[in-house]
Amino acid sequence: MLASFKKKYIGDHAFYRKLFGIAFPIMIQNGMSNFVNLLDNIMVGQLGTEQMSGVAIVNQLLFVYYLLIFGGLSGVGIFTAQYFGSKDDEGIRHTFRYKLWLGFIITVSTILVFLWKGDTLIGLYLNSSTESTIESAAESGNLEATLHYGLNYLGIILFMIPAIYITQVYCSTLRECGETKVPMVAGVVSVFTNFVLNIVLIFGMLGFPAMGVNGAALATVIARYVEMLIVVIWSIRNSHTHTYFKGMFRTIKVPFNLAIKYFLKGMPILLNEGLWSVGVAMLTQAYSLRGLNVIAGQNIANTINNIFNIVFIAMGDAVAIIIGQYLGAGDMKKAKDEDNKIIAFAIFTSIIIGSIMFAFSGLFPKLYNTNDLARLVATHFLMVQAVAMTKDSFLHTSYFTIRAGGKTIITFLFDSVFMMVVSVPVAYALVLMTNLGPATIFALVHAADLIKCAVGYVLIKKGIWLQNIVKE
Repeated sequence: MLASFKKKYIGDHAFYRKLFGIAFPIMIQNGMSNFVNLLDNIMVGQLGTEQMSGVAIVNQLLFVYYLLIFGGLSGVGIFTAQYFGSKDDEGIRHTFRYKLWLGFIITVSTILVFLWKGDTLIGLYLNSSTESTIESAAESGNLEATLHYGLNYLGIILFMIPAIYITQVYCSTLRECGETKVPMVAGVVSVFTNFVLNIVLIFGMLGFPAMGVNGAALATVIARYVEMLIVVIWSIRNSHTHTYFKGMFRTIKVPFNLAIKYFLKGMPILLNEGLWSVGVAMLTQAYSLRGLNVIAGQNIANTINNIFNIVFIAMGDAVAIIIGQYLGAGDMKKAKDEDNKIIAFAIFTSIIIGSIMFAFSGLFPKLYNTNDLARLVATHFLMVQAVAMTKDSFLHTSYFTIRAGGKTIITFLFDSVFMMVVSVPVAYALVLMTNLGPATIFALVHAADLIKCAVGYVLIKKGIWLQNIVKE
């Protein structure tokens, strides 16, 4: 029994070397990025609750753009990984050009929406607390000031979006072709640049004026362009080894039949990520009905949580890359075997990391210059996220497994449809119809995901994702 379990779920040294060869650079990049985001968050938090909340609301809205770009590019990225597995450089070029067009459409549309309705979108999150909530005993914060800081931040941060677009087109292609170190280096340089510029521009150092929230936005914009330049220049200079970059811009046309194929297979992922991110934004808006302190507390908790979940997030990327390449090469047995081991490793590590996070959940919010009520909300949210980490790691790796085989309609139903049909209605019903505290509601929304865990387990076990889509 033990031997059978070990054979199915535990790999050998060669397996873990390969896994960490791909996942470790992603962990480093995400870890550095999230750690510097934490420091940035704390720096903005020193300015006050309203400033921190205004920035947090804008970043929540920008999260929708991030996931639209991620979903759009990773949808066609399924083909990129399998093209790479079958050594088809021209196929990779086609997917890169498709990414350029799709990313351009998403980016321009996003900028226009923010320019047109930015104030309205921010205003959705600005709600006074009610007497029946945990916040009734504390000052709910200055909503007008929060809107003012949010709009100032948004006005500058919009200049960052084109850099995100170009960077993600290149980085997604590199990762799907097994090159994870270059995006890691570019990301680390970017976050380090962001951190240094934050100190200089937020608080006014080295002769610069103290710009506060505006300084935080400007630092982020500059850092993103630094990241973009590193990735683009490296890709151009190394086209002799990464031969799919040779002749990449000989044309920007994509054969019509392939564009339709990419669209049909990738659109469910784009819709999935878009709807899922909208669902997350709606959940945050539902929690915000309990008052501004809940926004501040959730912002703190999410920033801390992002540091702790880098391992299972990287495991999802590893599934997309490793399993996608096996499927492209037609090695279904190896794909299933190593997928089981990656999921098991993600779950095991999340149990350990989640336990550490739970133990220290009360300490992290004390780093912020905010009121006691916001810190209490943050602590409770962190405790819920720590307990839910094992569940989230299984769902994340399961999602990427199903997606690697091109089952994008199933991932659409599995992820965003569940979010919009179950999670969001449950959150709003509990907020509007009960007197439960925000952390209790947060926990119950997470508990609903157990339904999705059961479905994911069945789908993975049945092997419906074992499919080579580039030879269809």
